[in-house]
Amino acid sequence: MDKRVLRERMRKKQRQLRRRKMMRLAVYVIGAVLVVVFLVRGVILPIARGIGGKDADKPVEIQAETKETAEADPDAAIRKPLKGQGDLTKASDLTSGWHEDENGKWYQNFDGTYYAGGFQEIDGVTYSFDDNGYIQTGWVSNGFDDLYFNEDGSYNPSQHKTRIALTFDDGPGEYTDQLLDCLEENNAHATFFMLGQNVGEWESTVQRMVDIGCEIGNHSYNHPEQTLLNMSAEEVSDQFQRTDDALVKACGQASTVARAPYGAADQTTYDIVQKPFFMWSLDTEDWQLMNADADYNAVMNGDLTDGSIILMHDIHEPSVQAAIRLIPDLVEKGYKLMTVSELAEAKGVELQYASYSDFWDSSLENGLVAGYKGSTGSGESGEDSGESGDGSDVSDGSEGEESFDDGSDSYSDGSESSGDDSGYSEESFDDGSGDGYYDDGSEEYYEDDSGDYY
Repeated sequence: MDKRVLRERMRKKQRQLRRRKMMRLAVYVIGAVLVVVFLVRGVILPIARGIGGKDADKPVEIQAETKETAEADPDAAIRKPLKGQGDLTKASDLTSGWHEDENGKWYQNFDGTYYAGGFQEIDGVTYSFDDNGYIQTGWVSNGFDDLYFNEDGSYNPSQHKTRIALTFDDGPGEYTDQLLDCLEENNAHATFFMLGQNVGEWESTVQRMVDIGCEIGNHSYNHPEQTLLNMSAEEVSDQFQRTDDALVKACGQASTVARAPYGAADQTTYDIVQKPFFMWSLDTEDWQLMNADADYNAVMNGDLTDGSIILMHDIHEPSVQAAIRLIPDLVEKGYKLMTVSELAEAKGVELQYASYSDFWDSSLENGLVAGYKGSTGSGESGEDSGESGDGSDVSDGSEGEESFDDGSDSYSDGSESSGDDSGYSEESFDDGSGDGYYDDGSEEYYEDDSGDYY
């Protein structure tokens, strides 16, 4: 090979090697600069600020302070480092504070991390961040709770869904587990007023009620044919104590609330049993209708004012089939299905040994609800917070309201006539149980064509 050609090739090779060395050197220099910048911004400056107590070069938006660690509060947002392809837009701006891109609004801390996957208070305002670190608006589910966040991402505690309580009597039974499936699938709770005589056969069902957040209620042991008002104190106590014993055996806890057979009870009864007693504001009469479509319509077309308590029975298959239809429909329409105790707490009521038929704002404001602690700061009444029911026809609390003037036997369940000082009126008491239907407290009761007492 010609020497000149060989020398030229050697010169080209040497230039190529020098260029590669320069490129490697440039990469090393850039990498070193980035490391220095990271150390200064992410480590040295925060330490210097902490030692000196100063906020040198502080941006307009201050760094968010974490009130609780993720270990202490499982709902708290976590700090995620900027990494990966999904964080390229965030990594393009390394200043701390609020930022916004085509995907939404997010917050960066001084250490280069951003909040994600939970709730965080920033400058005294609570925000919800999704798993990618962007703020969420509208309704956000947090376990059983539903929280509302404004368009700017700030939490708005005054907003709430229309809150109602589904209650089921006389179970548990062979259809109850189907009902629990539906409640669990729709993140809904209900209260079950159970008969002690049924609990032993369905102990696993009772345990499941507790596991999915439903409330354990006591409806006496065997739904006696005579009302509690015609029983001795010892007999009344025995009816509810035996049921509590069965519940403790089934799920490890006694009932928290009670409902009297036929809805007939007075202050003496409450004091004996020592539990809050519950009536209802909407009676579906499902025990009488025994038709899933009719039961469904009774609820969906009924008064669903915020604070309503609905009576159904899980021992009847049509009732359960209706509930399986109406529960998801109510949730879709924006209703929040709660236990009676959850509803009381949400409405600012500390439950007493008393009777409760509803937690309507009209009833609260008129002093008809025992233990009401005053406004919960919701900023809106039941009349305008729900999708149906304006409460205008119940401002006096008369519909479905149980009233006792002085602890006597005088009783009213919202029927056409109420009791007087002599005891029961000739109108029959009815809680829709299907197990006993009383006229006047005598030994007489009714039977249907099948011969079964109801």
